[in-house]
Amino acid sequence: MATEPRVVERTPDGTSPRTYALNHLRPKSSFVGCSRISDYELLGKLGEGTFGEVHRARSRKTGAQVALKKIIMHHEKDGFPITALREIKLLKLLSHKNVLRLEDMAVEHPTKPTDKRKKPIMYMVMPYMDHDLSGLLDNPSVQFKEAQIKCYMLQLLQGLRYLHDNRILHRDMKAANLLISNQGILQIADFGLARHYDGPTPQAGKDMGEGRRDYTGLVVTRWYRPPELLLQLRQYTPAIDVWGVGCIFGEMLVGKPILAGESDSHQLDLIWDLMGSPTEESMPGWKLLPGGAHLSPRQRPGVLQNRFREFGNGAVELLKDLMRLDWRRRINAVDALDHRYFKMQPLPMEPHEIPKYEESHELDRRKFHDRKANLPPAPKGGTVGIGPDANGPTAGFNSNPTSADPDGREIGALPVDLLLLTRMNEAHEEAALHPEEVT
Repeated sequence: MATEPRVVERTPDGTSPRTYALNHLRPKSSFVGCSRISDYELLGKLGEGTFGEVHRARSRKTGAQVALKKIIMHHEKDGFPITALREIKLLKLLSHKNVLRLEDMAVEHPTKPTDKRKKPIMYMVMPYMDHDLSGLLDNPSVQFKEAQIKCYMLQLLQGLRYLHDNRILHRDMKAANLLISNQGILQIADFGLARHYDGPTPQAGKDMGEGRRDYTGLVVTRWYRPPELLLQLRQYTPAIDVWGVGCIFGEMLVGKPILAGESDSHQLDLIWDLMGSPTEESMPGWKLLPGGAHLSPRQRPGVLQNRFREFGNGAVELLKDLMRLDWRRRINAVDALDHRYFKMQPLPMEPHEIPKYEESHELDRRKFHDRKANLPPAPKGGTVGIGPDANGPTAGFNSNPTSADPDGREIGALPVDLLLLTRMNEAHEEAALHPEEVT
């Protein structure tokens, strides 16, 4: 019996795949592995939380100051945390002046044969930033001017537009996750909860509409969580990030969080107080959401206009657009950047015109509390927005969060350890369904 001739694969230049690969080898110098932790001089801790701790350091090679985010391995036998893998993957893909860069990865190996810890510790290396927004607002010596707020808002919206244009949901938009340099540059940080989403990118003049697929509802710190998530919508859109921007805008205007709920139900009450009770006109279909079926909120008109009238009609209009109850018609980042508020006097400052301030990080805030103890507590985020405060041996593992600490990571009745398990389960399920997202 005659055998069929073997088909030889050929590449565009007519060679075999192996020859083609050998002819197009990348130079070995182009493969850059992880640095060692000894390549950096540690200068002190900046913050600590559930998903890691952050140190200030100096590169021994370049002399540049950096922030080292230690990746805590809660369950080493399970391998590298999938949440950290997702954050690293996303940060490697992103490149924008208003999004924090991942510059390097550093590894710390056990130094002694007797060390019980057998596996190395990994660090994410990022540019050092002088402040986070929550820390600046906690500093009683800092008073933002309206032109300065506009500058920060424009940078925030530009960064968010870039994320949404690349189909990325941040899912933890809050003041503690916005880093600011003394050159006036604002960058969005902490992508531990971020993910790609299925759906259209925001377009000028077009509503976001409905979401296409289910996602976990266990996202966004409570004080910045939109009403649709509190009512357990699972098919959400980039509109959830836009609501957080509205909360941050209000926080910059008044100097403290504007919706500091003590529980999910209290959070909804505060939202209804500010924006008005939900109706079929203001929030169509809210009664059909899992969390809305048994709710009967008392009727109220909303006080946003009166509460923020001192900041002018432009600011009130932008707040109303960013915090519209109907997530389908909430303004997107593209249209928000073109809002008339930014064209009104005073015009936005340029970043280099913004004053320089003393450093304001999580651990720096202790010195502020004695100066202004009557200020309601702001969410305690780390330097790269990593969660609860670093005070005491249980930092980052507060299973009994106080009413004034939404970053205790209580969501409904979930303590932090159960929430971590929930997130890990969700991530492993997604890895099984979409392995390309974690490779």
